[in-house]
Amino acid sequence: MTERQKDRPWLMRTYAGHSTAEASNELYRRNLAKGQTGLSVAFDLPTQTGYDPDHILARGEVGRVGVPVAHLGDMRRLFQDIPLEQMNTSMTINATAMWLLALYQVVAEEQGADITKLQGTTQNDIVKEYLSRGTHVFPPGPSLRLTTDMIAYTVSHIPKWNPINICSYHLQEAGATPVQEIAYAVSTAIAVLDAVRDGGQVPPERMGDVVARISFFVNAGVRFIEEMCKMKAFGRIWDKITRERYGIENPKQRRFRYGVQVNSLGLTEAQPENNVQRIVLEMLAVTLSKNARARAVQLPAWNEALGLPRPWDQQWSLRIQQILAYESDLLEYDDIFEGSHVIEAKVNALVEESLAEIGRIQEMGGAMAAVESGYLKAQLVSSHAERRARIESGEEKIVGVNLFEATEPNPLTADLDTAIMTVDPAVEARVTESLQHWRDTRYQPPFNHPRPCKALERLKEAAKGTENLMEATLECARAGVTTGEWAGALREVFGEYRAPTGVSSAPVAVAAEAGSALAGVRAGVDATARELGVGKLRFLVGKPGLDGHSNGAEQIAVRARDAGFEVVYQGIRLTPEQIVDAALAEDVHAVGLSILSGSHAQLVPDVLQRLRVAGATDIPVIAGGIIPNGDAEHLRAAGVAAVFTPKDFDITAIIGRIVGEIRKANKLDPLEVPA
Repeated sequence: MTERQKDRPWLMRTYAGHSTAEASNELYRRNLAKGQTGLSVAFDLPTQTGYDPDHILARGEVGRVGVPVAHLGDMRRLFQDIPLEQMNTSMTINATAMWLLALYQVVAEEQGADITKLQGTTQNDIVKEYLSRGTHVFPPGPSLRLTTDMIAYTVSHIPKWNPINICSYHLQEAGATPVQEIAYAVSTAIAVLDAVRDGGQVPPERMGDVVARISFFVNAGVRFIEEMCKMKAFGRIWDKITRERYGIENPKQRRFRYGVQVNSLGLTEAQPENNVQRIVLEMLAVTLSKNARARAVQLPAWNEALGLPRPWDQQWSLRIQQILAYESDLLEYDDIFEGSHVIEAKVNALVEESLAEIGRIQEMGGAMAAVESGYLKAQLVSSHAERRARIESGEEKIVGVNLFEATEPNPLTADLDTAIMTVDPAVEARVTESLQHWRDTRYQPPFNHPRPCKALERLKEAAKGTENLMEATLECARAGVTTGEWAGALREVFGEYRAPTGVSSAPVAVAAEAGSALAGVRAGVDATARELGVGKLRFLVGKPGLDGHSNGAEQIAVRARDAGFEVVYQGIRLTPEQIVDAALAEDVHAVGLSILSGSHAQLVPDVLQRLRVAGATDIPVIAGGIIPNGDAEHLRAAGVAAVFTPKDFDITAIIGRIVGEIRKANKLDPLEVPA
């Protein structure tokens, strides 16, 4: 077969962005020079949740897990010397997606681009934020309006843009089974398409154009046969629903278009070099079958369970894709699974089960109703708890974690401080200073932006009515409005939303049967409560800062509940002050803080200091998350009782340690039988 007859490779991306717009711009240009064929922009948590870098909740989070973009100047700098008309840019942004797209469009216009030629994707899937990622801002109704306004605008003005990327990736990270991943993602798509169809902004004859620009962002786990069948099932279900529910006749418009990042949930801190093999297998799940092949692929790096990958680690992941596409013969063949009875049977089973679950969600009133009732979140928390229980029992085997744990010393991680990239703590101060300079000078040459107050007033008026919010948002972008000002104006009109946690309604995943580890811990909890003269031990699980990855916190909360604790868990996005106030008001016996974004170095000591000032030094503080060894030592030196990281997979043992720390803090003798 000649080179010309080969399939074109998929778009190859690396999810990247850190520290500042300048540093990220340099990284993007280096990655493009290495053969990357699209950009995938990671924004930091303040940008994702609509806060400026100097907001109290942004402390410790600026530039940590992505690039801070606080205004048009940042967006200009982010894409300096990168011609946006020639680029395919994916932006992982949800609650503030409209704002970031407006900034992107204005920068493209300033570059002289024809905006009808702009290509790329805004994730813009708010449902999965309520369920698993936690960067939502507004309630479901206004959030859906922002999404449908963007879809209506892009179909008319930026026709090659994907205005929404229905994202099942984080559902799997939160414990979703393949059936749940398909069903919840498709139910979200139905909610969005119904809202567009019924909203009156898009004429019925243009619905095919809307459907053709809906894309999906999925996850592929290490069970790569099942994952590949999942993608085939996704495609069949999408074809059926778009044809039957929306009457789309053109098969090209009904095509299931998806990008993928392979699984990060399964990446291990123990023997992290094994993650390379996992990443390769997961990539095969979404590339092997021609009829269900991803349109764009981005791979995590081998060391993401340890911290922020370096450019070299990201290059390694890019090379994995390039070797499959350019050295192997994969792209020379038609679908190699055609005619396989095994694959066909598995795909049919997934289709049947997923359609049944989609039907159940529709009976509840659709995806938005199932979010507000807490049904979807409780199902995910339950699935995740069952998976953790299988790992702890050894039923689900993970090499290097609960199987084949003996290992040679790892030269890749011999010096842990250089095995990951660290963000300079001074970055936050520089970004905040730059923001203040922008606020002070945005009206002056060379930019001469109009005063932002008028644009913000217009935005609020539009939000109170029914007009499409994109034009008012573009006006704000051109007026030099900041991210926090734009989101703040909409918060005034729409309010904020705290999503259900799913913890209280999650069923018991691990029974405290006689002789079991959990029964031993439960006996310790009961004995300690008796000795302290209280009915139940009380444990506060806190999520300080903007990190919305709540899966770990939820699993700790559920297991502590099952071990006999009274658990106080108020969900995500709390200040240290709010956490300490809750700990004192609820008279808790321990505080557990979960942070995966890297802001632990600032936020955990703040909680400790506030407890000391309040005289509550007998409340042990436990920290968990992606915490490098050096940071863990600093936290223990600051007074943290214990630090847990992803290598500590035995949740029952963690709860036992917490009981031990409560006893130590209250000067009780250690339990005779260790929990």
